[in-house]
Amino acid sequence: MFTPHKTKIISLFPDRPNITLTTYVAGTHPALPFNDKRKAILILPGGGYTACAGIESEPIAHHFLASGFNAFILEYTTLATGNPLWPTPLLDVSAAMKYIRDHAEELHVDPENVFVIGFSAGGHLAASLGTMWDNDEIEALLGMEKGYNRPTGMILSYAVTSIDVHGHKSSFQKILGNNRDPEAQRAVSPDYRVSEKTVPAFIWHTRTDEGVSVKHALVFAKRLADCNIPFEMHIYPEGKHGASLCNEIVGRSYPAVNDWTYDCVRWMNDIAKSNAAKKTQGQIK
Repeated sequence: MFTPHKTKIISLFPDRPNITLTTYVAGTHPALPFNDKRKAILILPGGGYTACAGIESEPIAHHFLASGFNAFILEYTTLATGNPLWPTPLLDVSAAMKYIRDHAEELHVDPENVFVIGFSAGGHLAASLGTMWDNDEIEALLGMEKGYNRPTGMILSYAVTSIDVHGHKSSFQKILGNNRDPEAQRAVSPDYRVSEKTVPAFIWHTRTDEGVSVKHALVFAKRLADCNIPFEMHIYPEGKHGASLCNEIVGRSYPAVNDWTYDCVRWMNDIAKSNAAKKTQGQIK
């Protein structure tokens, strides 16, 4: 019997019902054994921590579902759902990772291959998880073991990653509130948090992005290179901010930039194969 594709909305916190995870889980059938344990991707739409953008939500989930990944969209804390004062959004995304891994069997997910993708301000949150997953406070709040919220890799789509780069300061202002202390600002700036614990990254941006400068990608990539963290980066010559899939489905057609959607899937599959080989060789647990 064929079990159809499942979409379900889950509330992650009893006291904050607006923080939800929407699941896109492929259908199963004896003739589709590859659907029994798929890789997964957690999607963090942009929106400047004001709201979560629809253009970077369901269309993204459908793309990755069709590409062999079970997909999950997180409605994290923004001004539309509460107060995004840090570290609340990091708690949200960690809780989402925990839910996916806790329910991996019923969600038909391989818990060793759960990636995160973020767009614009959602890219800030994805980069934050990729650099700041090792957080004792959040582990205690969620009652999880060390590294349980660590993504397998992060995809940063025209992401806000540096408080030092001009433009999009409003995102940082929303998560910092009235705190203007330079040390507190650097603490929420992913480029300052890159270390040997940072996860591999796939970065894409356009040179002409006026909403989030391409310098965010370049600065972050340099930090990764300095720490010898594996990454792949694509800078496309033109395309406006919020390009999403860069095709007619989202009403923003940039045929050359649309290549990111295929390169990203190839990159994630390569990361998964590499990790599996290292595990076989006893290099990782």
